[in-house]
Amino acid sequence: MVTHYVDSEVGRLGTVMLHRPGPELARLTPRNNDSLLFDAIPWVGRAQEEHDAFAAALRERGVEVLHLAELLTETLAASDARAELTEQVLRSPRLGDQLRVRVADHLAYLDPATLAGVLIAGLAHEELRISRERPGGLVYTLMDRHDFIIDPLPNLLFTRDSSVWIGGRAAVTSLAMPARRRESTLTDAIYRHHPRFAGTEFVYHPTMEHLEGGDVLLLAPGVLAVGVGERTTPAGAERLARQALAAQLAHTILVVPIVQERATMHLDTICTMVDVDAVLMYANVASTLVAYTVAARADGEDPRMDGPVPFLRAAADAMDLDQLRVIDTGLDPVTAEREQWDDGNNTLALAPRLCVGYERNTETNAQLERAGIEVVAIAGSELGSGRGGPRCMSCPLLRAPLGGDAEQAAASSVASPYRAPRAGRKGAGPVVGFSGG
Repeated sequence: MVTHYVDSEVGRLGTVMLHRPGPELARLTPRNNDSLLFDAIPWVGRAQEEHDAFAAALRERGVEVLHLAELLTETLAASDARAELTEQVLRSPRLGDQLRVRVADHLAYLDPATLAGVLIAGLAHEELRISRERPGGLVYTLMDRHDFIIDPLPNLLFTRDSSVWIGGRAAVTSLAMPARRRESTLTDAIYRHHPRFAGTEFVYHPTMEHLEGGDVLLLAPGVLAVGVGERTTPAGAERLARQALAAQLAHTILVVPIVQERATMHLDTICTMVDVDAVLMYANVASTLVAYTVAARADGEDPRMDGPVPFLRAAADAMDLDQLRVIDTGLDPVTAEREQWDDGNNTLALAPRLCVGYERNTETNAQLERAGIEVVAIAGSELGSGRGGPRCMSCPLLRAPLGGDAEQAAASSVASPYRAPRAGRKGAGPVVGFSGG
C-alpha cells in the first residue's frame, strides 16, 4: 500500500498526477471547441513538448510524476473496473438501443491501453465499423459524420479539477459541466480499483453536489478555502465543509464567493499559495474578496457560520497569522489583467518559496522573485490555450506535512485526521502589495 497525503498547498511535493495531452486535443475544431469547453485550438505537438518539459522540471526536483492515462490503462486490466467504465459510456441516452449494442461490441474487443485511449479521446462517428449486417440504426444514420459517439475529454489535462486530496483522503469531485463529468468517473475508478490506491478512503464523491478541485485550496493544515461561483455551488461548498469537519480533516472552512469573469472561473485562478504565509493574488479583486467562515461546534450540532469578512483577514485568522503576505499579479492594472488571463496566478508550489509558473508572465514572476519566491518558469503558449496553469494541470498525491518530512507522511494512516492547529508564523516577513484588512 502506498500512502497519499496532502495537508497544505506548499509542503514539499513528493508525488503528483498529471495527464499528458494527446489525441483528445486533436479532436478540437472551431466547430466543437465551445461545447467541449476549450478556449482555443491548441497545437497538439507543441502542447505535448511543453507538458513533457513541465513533467521533467518536476522530476528534476525530486517529484514522482504519475500519468493518468497509464494509471487508467492499468486500472482497466481489472474486469470490474472495465465493466464499470464501459457501462458508464453506454448509459448515454444519446445512443439509442441499436447503436448502444454496436458500441458495446466495439469496446468489448479493445485491449486496456486502446480502451483507455477511447475513454479519454472519444470515439468518432467514422471510427465505428458499421456494415449492412451490423447497422448502427437510426441514431447513427442521422448523426453528422463529424459528431462523436463518445465525446473526447480535452479538459482532462487539468487533473486538479476532478480530485483533490485532503489529509489522507481523496475528494473526487462532482464536475458541473456535462462535457466534463466523465473525468471524475475515470479518476474515481483509478482510486477505487488501481492497486496503488488500495485502501483509499474518500471524503467526497461525484454523486454529491457540484464541486471542482480548482476551487479548493488547502491554506494550512486544518484550513480549507472553497470558492463558489461558476462551477462550485454553495451546496457543494457546504457539503465539503460538513464532510471535512465530520472526518476531522479540517477545523475551519472559508467559503469564498467569486465574481465571475472570463479569467476567474475557479478560486485558484485568482489566488494560489507560494509560501506558508504568502499568497499570489490578482490585485483587482484582493480588496473585495470576502469569506464566510464555517467551523464545527463543540456540541456536534450543525456547523457554525460567521461572516462575511475580508478574505485575507479571515484566512490569516484561521491560519493563526497576524497577516498574509500578498504578492500582486503584475505591476499595474493593465499588466495584471493581461497576466491574469495568462494564468499568472495559477502557480504550483513545489515547496515553501518555490513554485512553477508560466514563463510568459514576466512581471508576475519578477514580483515573486522580489518577494523571495523562486520561480521555475515553464513554457505554456499552447498548454495555456485551455485557460489553466501549472496548478490546474497537477493533482498532488503526496506532500510533506508542514513542519514534518516525507517519512512522517509515509508513516501516517491513510485516513490520518487533522489533529491540532499549527503554530502560526506571525510576522514572518514583509507585505508585498495589498496587505488586506
